[in-house]
Amino acid sequence: MQREITVQAKLLDSQGNIATPGYSKTYLLQYDRKEIQASSFRIKEWDYYYINAGDKALCLTVADMGYVGAVSVSYLDFSLPYHLTRTAICLLPMGKFNMPSTPATGDVVVKVGKVEISIVNDGIERKIVGKYPKFSENKEELTFDITLTDNPNECMFIATPFDKPKHFYYNAKINCLTAKGNFCIGDKTVCVDGGMATLDWGRGVWTYDNTWYWGSMQTRLEDGSTFGFNIGYGFGDTSAASENMLFYRGLSQKIDRVTFHIPGDGTDSIDYLKPWRFTSSDGRLEMDFVPIVDRTAPLDLKFMCMLPHQVFGKFSGKAVLDDGKVIEFQDVLGFAEKVRNKW
Repeated sequence: MQREITVQAKLLDSQGNIATPGYSKTYLLQYDRKEIQASSFRIKEWDYYYINAGDKALCLTVADMGYVGAVSVSYLDFSLPYHLTRTAICLLPMGKFNMPSTPATGDVVVKVGKVEISIVNDGIERKIVGKYPKFSENKEELTFDITLTDNPNECMFIATPFDKPKHFYYNAKINCLTAKGNFCIGDKTVCVDGGMATLDWGRGVWTYDNTWYWGSMQTRLEDGSTFGFNIGYGFGDTSAASENMLFYRGLSQKIDRVTFHIPGDGTDSIDYLKPWRFTSSDGRLEMDFVPIVDRTAPLDLKFMCMLPHQVFGKFSGKAVLDDGKVIEFQDVLGFAEKVRNKW
């Protein structure tokens, strides 16, 4: 069953549970932090941007996790391959980041120590500016000044309950944004003009221990059309809808269940850097994935752990659109991940 939400309504009922689980293609379910009934320590709000510039990329995260806040920056060079992640942490933000209630508009301005990020979104452009002192292994500063445009008419929203009262996950995935600007590490400048970007916008109250799968890709086809997908599963009760969706020319097309076939998954010998395979229950997305780099920075304190494996690589396969048109793609850069968090 795939329940599409087509009318505007409040996300939460009076008990703090999702009133109508399901998916939508635009922002219809209205999120309001003040209507959450769970402890402020458990509220999680984040914006994650992946900005690709050919063989290099930048990942930017601003996260208010209740008891801890973070600004995280990752630099990736797929030609080497190489990746470096730095994260600035603060305690007990508890809503002080003032994360917007919608991904459509709203600003985020956060400073943690000497690390700064400003995201100004007027609904047409997202201007992302910031700096991370002593970022590189040689203590060089990383700066970025990037503008994202071409917001698609449709994207992916999903409202997912957990099997626990007052716990929920509300998420948007916005693919195929156009990037311009640059980021610099020391005296090295990377131009992102003509690149593409993805926004992962999340709000909710999560249960303590979760493992999830997520994958994303975006590209421009030979005729100039934008194409991409969002796939994932593993967290909460997704019986009302999956988050699997194709994006074509700024519009969203829902597909059914997608399975990640990771070598050794479910055993102690999982190998993230061997080729993966992806299959769909409706046959509308079938593809192979050749990993390039595993962006991982594990933290395991037993009572709290963050065990991410965000693997960047190249997808090859085919997708079937609603009208039966087949989109074939070969060696398109994207990512897929398996993450376990206890938080």
